This record gives sequence, structure tokens and C-alpha cells, in this order.
Amino acid sequence: MIIVGAKGFAKEILQIVSVDMGLPDDDIVFFDNVSSDLPSKLYNRFEILTSFEEVETYLLKTEDKSFVLGLGQPTFRESLYHKFIDLGAEPRVVYSKNSEVGSFDVQIGGGTAIMSGVIITNSISIGEGCLININATIGHDCVLKDFVEVSPNVNISGRCTIGKGSSIGTNAIIIPDIYIGQNVIIGAGTVVTKDIPDNCTVVGVPGKIISKRD
Repeated sequence: MIIVGAKGFAKEILQIVSVDMGLPDDDIVFFDNVSSDLPSKLYNRFEILTSFEEVETYLLKTEDKSFVLGLGQPTFRESLYHKFIDLGAEPRVVYSKNSEVGSFDVQIGGGTAIMSGVIITNSISIGEGCLININATIGHDCVLKDFVEVSPNVNISGRCTIGKGSSIGTNAIIIPDIYIGQNVIIGAGTVVTKDIPDNCTVVGVPGKIISKRD
């Protein structure tokens, strides 16, 4: 498996892949073609690929062509998600063993990461390449579109929709029946009490739109 990224969040993904899923060291590699201060191996154990050419070579010689995104920010996640698919890699959903995912009518798209302490109930749809971070909760009948980032301790109540590429900040609360558009940024600690259109930044209690983007 390729963990896309080799810095902070990628190390958290490693815990799931190595410990929870039990993949051997030789079956785990990282990718980072941006950072200039990388060791030759992460923790002196895990190879780091530093170019797309190295990724192509790796995929040719391995049976496990899966990858998971080990970085934040929806725009970066979307770009690298599509790049790795183009290279022939296959997006995989990863779950912490300490997460709880409902057994009925739950769909989760490839490349999504479900971190420790997350609770996902029933009748929920989560798109491709999403990040559901530590201790977040998602209530019944919610829809999260592709590349949504849900930060730690977020509470999303029932029957909410979160648009593609939106980011929900740490400790934010979304009350029931809320629609949040695409590319929305919800600030940390915000309480969202009304629908939010596309391309907005929202902060405060209750949440207010403080800026709009084209």
C-alpha cells in the first residue's frame, strides 16, 4: 500500500495500516515529492517514493496497488487522488479499529480514511477521498460528497449534506437538516444553524459567512 504523504498526518495513517490492518513493513511505502528534509526511510523502516516515476516502477513490481491519502486539505487530496489513479493505483478505504461504522445502508468511497474514535451511524453516504478525523460523529441519513474533510471532534447531526471539497473545522457542530455547499470552509468551533452556499467561509456561534470566493 502507498500512503500518499510522508509528514504529520501520514504518520497517523501508518498506525491504521501497520497496526490495525497488520500490513507488513515491506508492503507499506510512502510518497512525498515536495519535502526536502525527508529521511531515506521513515522510522528507519518504510521506503519513501519521491517521484511519480518511482511510483510507476513500484506499481509494476507489487501485487498490492492500493493507496490511501495521508495528507489534509481537500484540493491537495483531490489532485493526488486522481493522479494516483491515472498511474494505475487503486484507492482503498482504511478504518481505525477504534472507529464504529453502521451496518445498514452505509456507502464509503475509495481512498477515504476513518480515524480513531469516529462514529458513523446508519443510512450514510461518504464520497471518494474523504477524511473523517479523530472522534468525529456523523448522524443518520447524511451525505458527504467527494473530498470532504471532517476535522477532529466535529459533530454532524442527522440528514445533513456536505458538498464536494468542503472542510469542517475542529469542534464544529452542524445541527440537523443542514445543507452545506461545495468548497465551503467551516471554522473551528463554529455552530452551523442554517444552509450555506458554495465557496463560503463560515465562523462563529451561530455560524456567519465572513467571506465568499469566486
